Amino acid sequence: MKKWLHRNTDNSEAIVQLQSVLSIPYTIARLLVQRNILDFETAKEFFKPDWSHTHDPYLMKDMDRAVQRITDAISNNEKILVYGDYDVDGTTAVSLVYSYLHKVHQSIDYYIPDRHNEGYGVSRKGVEFAANNGFSLIIALDCGIKANKHVKWAKNNGVEFIICDHHRPGDSLPEAVAILDPKREDCSYPYDELCGCAIGFKLIQAINKKLERNDDELNEYLDLVAIAIAADIVPMNGENRVLCTYGLKQINESPRIGIQPFIAASKKSTFNVNDVVFTIAPRINAAGRIHSGKKAVELLISSDSQLANSISEQINAYNSERKELDQTITNEALNMIANNPELQERKTTVLYSPEWHKGVIGIVASRLMETYYRPTIVLTKSGDLVAGSARSVHDFDVYNALEACSEELSQFGGHKYAAGMTLKEDQVQDFALKFEQVVSSSINPKQLIPFLDIDAELDFTELTPDIKGNPFPKLYRLLRRFSPFGPFNLRPIFVTHRVVDNGYSQAIGEEGKHLRLNIKQQNSSTVLSGIGFNLGHLAEEIKTGQPFSIAYTLEENEWNNNVSLQLNVKDIKFTEVG
Repeated sequence: MKKWLHRNTDNSEAIVQLQSVLSIPYTIARLLVQRNILDFETAKEFFKPDWSHTHDPYLMKDMDRAVQRITDAISNNEKILVYGDYDVDGTTAVSLVYSYLHKVHQSIDYYIPDRHNEGYGVSRKGVEFAANNGFSLIIALDCGIKANKHVKWAKNNGVEFIICDHHRPGDSLPEAVAILDPKREDCSYPYDELCGCAIGFKLIQAINKKLERNDDELNEYLDLVAIAIAADIVPMNGENRVLCTYGLKQINESPRIGIQPFIAASKKSTFNVNDVVFTIAPRINAAGRIHSGKKAVELLISSDSQLANSISEQINAYNSERKELDQTITNEALNMIANNPELQERKTTVLYSPEWHKGVIGIVASRLMETYYRPTIVLTKSGDLVAGSARSVHDFDVYNALEACSEELSQFGGHKYAAGMTLKEDQVQDFALKFEQVVSSSINPKQLIPFLDIDAELDFTELTPDIKGNPFPKLYRLLRRFSPFGPFNLRPIFVTHRVVDNGYSQAIGEEGKHLRLNIKQQNSSTVLSGIGFNLGHLAEEIKTGQPFSIAYTLEENEWNNNVSLQLNVKDIKFTEVG
């Protein structure tokens, strides 16, 4: 059971003042103050993300050097290789930079490493391919910041590097011509949370400026940036928020041919971040997980509708295979824990099977983390080594934990909440023990308790439509303007007490796994519909008519061209929480 934590908003004076200045409901003012929006100007910037709030790309360390090297390569007709990771961020970044440069330079190609044979990031096979095929410049996207050895080999063999990465650097930087990474200690760029594709966008923005081309030409690439921002789960504030807003506009008004089949199949009239995360991103990822990330790039750069439809069908098949593998391996992993009391008692989960598919271990790690709520690593065989994916609980830095285990690892990299690593097979047991020791000695026991942050309490009367013909109440109409949602601007979670079944709630889905709700609040006539994923086991208790409390987010349900307000219920408690 999750603990419900009510966000403290002690600054009631600021809430009342903002409520008055903006003429908005108290709840909306409270949500804004929680986001440190305290006056009219910051509210205006929040509600209307504007291109003027993006930063000059030349503020990024080494940008001038990167642009000069690329324009020199174009002038000298050198062969350029655009190199990127096989995930959504990497493949969108490669598609973006390749598509832009291909318009002004024909001697260009792209390279996505094979997940299974080469692994993450810059590989020896990749740099050898460049050297053997006459490429003199590699632009590495969403990877490369810790590829010192391979970058040096490339340099010694006549291939120079420009690195565009957003991961944390190691103790020393690679010997590249330019390294674009806002997380460099010596980089003073005003915003350091860009994803890899967004850094690729800043690069083409700078090149465009150098070539004195019109900035409007860059709009067509913003859909790729929005997809990457949504999929890579980077903070949805600052420049990311602006880029994502404009990118979603591009997706909805003029999406590239490659993503049109996915949009059409969804039957959604308007795409938001959630739709990108659950519709487009898994399919792009599936190409790299099951087959090759090159297939994703092939789709994203396509200018032929017939070809795009054909590739999208292949990618849909990869996604179906990914789902089956994900379910099978997750069940195997859960059984391993269930049958081992020692694993159940640990503060970490580290599981290894040489038979597991490398393409889905990150997803499996996320599912195990959701079930047991502790730092989790899932490992499988990868060539001569073992490769793994780590996922972490709220506010625990798994990257730092891996750094403390670096003697047992061949390589590692990533972020606070997600990371990857490789190690020798005979080190797996020692690594698992070391990781357990490091986490046990540094994690706060409270961090191992799953929780929901409750933003505000609502009465259903606040969710009653107030305009004839409009299914959405004023509160929700204003809440829509908080989008795009993501980290640091999460979709608010509300709580409502004294809720009862209206007679139509039931378990739905395979084996009654999910919960369809038709509910009202005691002493209120407003009836609302809701969906509770993985809450089907509560259906019978709800039908007894006893009151309960619900924690939920508000969303739109689109069905048969009809749009209605829906509660996405995260948790239910039959003991009232006040």
